[in-house]
Amino acid sequence: MLTLFIADYFGGMSLDTKVEELKAILKPILDQHDFFLVDLEFVHERGDWYLRVYADKKGGISIDDCALISEEYGEKLDELNPIEPAYYLEVSSPGAERPLKNDESLTDYVDDYVHASLYQKQDGQKAFEGTLLEVTDTKITLNIKVKNLRKQVEISRDNIAKLRLAIEF
Repeated sequence: MLTLFIADYFGGMSLDTKVEELKAILKPILDQHDFFLVDLEFVHERGDWYLRVYADKKGGISIDDCALISEEYGEKLDELNPIEPAYYLEVSSPGAERPLKNDESLTDYVDDYVHASLYQKQDGQKAFEGTLLEVTDTKITLNIKVKNLRKQVEISRDNIAKLRLAIEF
């Protein structure tokens, strides 16, 4: 039912295609200010639509930076009107436990502590936390702690459902 609802709003276009269009509209604004996109989602929650932008920059993004993106992107969206239903635009930092979704963000966070959720169990587990040691096209390598010992684990990138920064306790 929701799929039909989405197709009705987007002229038969899929939600993924609409999100890619919205990213393309946003990209020049981010590039102009040396920001980068961490994630963009267009979701229907509790009866309302939300267009959420998670942006960052080297050294971290401020609330003033988020306000600037919101203002400029909002103006561009009003001009182009690519979204038919009413929606709320939210622009924010991706936070301390930000998702790592593309190759650039993966390589930027080598030597940082991460959490990997898996599609299928590996070594009896569906999640691992540890220091990201290496990233290749096919796998990542983590240094994890098992009891009081450290060991390396290689995880196929095809088996990673979600990867994000984590806070080590």
